[in-house]
Amino acid sequence: MSLKDQITEDMKTAMRAKDSERLGTIRLLLAALKQKEVDERVVLDDAAVIAIVDKLIKQRKDSIEAFQKAERKDLADKEAAELVVLQAYLPARLSAEEVATEVKAIVAELGATGPGDMGKVMGAVKAKLAGKADMGQVSAAVKAALAG
Repeated sequence: MSLKDQITEDMKTAMRAKDSERLGTIRLLLAALKQKEVDERVVLDDAAVIAIVDKLIKQRKDSIEAFQKAERKDLADKEAAELVVLQAYLPARLSAEEVATEVKAIVAELGATGPGDMGKVMGAVKAKLAGKADMGQVSAAVKAALAG
């Protein structure tokens, strides 16, 4: 079963359970998926679905931070609940050590030597670790690997 089919089944389950908060989040996710399919006239594979989920999670994290600064705990809590639902659709994340190991292997493979190769390395790392690791963490690991 593809990830998109799993999300659709989860929506049906949430409807039956009358879980309105979960249902709203899943509908929001499905709307984002459908929008991408319509805009680009493609059928999304699991990698594309994970990329969209990652994007929505980043939006939720940014919103939570903004709401906390504005002292809007009610809105921050709502975003946090959506974040939990969305994170269930991501594959298991790599640990910091695993990310560092993967980055070092890619740096060695590409023959990158310094900070000037950051773009080349990040392109290769994004292709390999998309959906498996937080890109902020990956970026820090790449900087550390290229610094020496």
